[in-house]
Amino acid sequence: MAGDENVELFEHTGKAQIGLPARGSACARAGSEWLHSGSDGFRIRPLMEDGPLRTWLMQVDPGTSAELHAHAEIEQIYVLEGTFTDQDSTYGPGDLVVRAPGAMHTASSETGALVLLTYVPSPASPAR
Repeated sequence: MAGDENVELFEHTGKAQIGLPARGSACARAGSEWLHSGSDGFRIRPLMEDGPLRTWLMQVDPGTSAELHAHAEIEQIYVLEGTFTDQDSTYGPGDLVVRAPGAMHTASSETGALVLLTYVPSPASPAR
């Protein structure tokens, strides 16, 4: 898998509470269910999905780890609770990790974590 450039670990759900509004504002109310992400120990709550734009909450179970993978989009991970670890460091509440499209990385948590994920297409890559 280390040779693959864009190996998506988490499934696109199509079950977000809202999409990008054509104009004005849209609101996602609390209370949505947690969904299986496609990877054991990682659950997601899709808040907004519109084509390649995604905003999710993700729960990571204590002791969970994910194999080496990458995303086609720019990935931003904002840690809300617990600790989140990749091959470079361990991050805590308030830490923001930003990854370039195609950047291979791991994901794990010893203590469990709640993170906010956003995926945005690279300005150089065409929208899907």
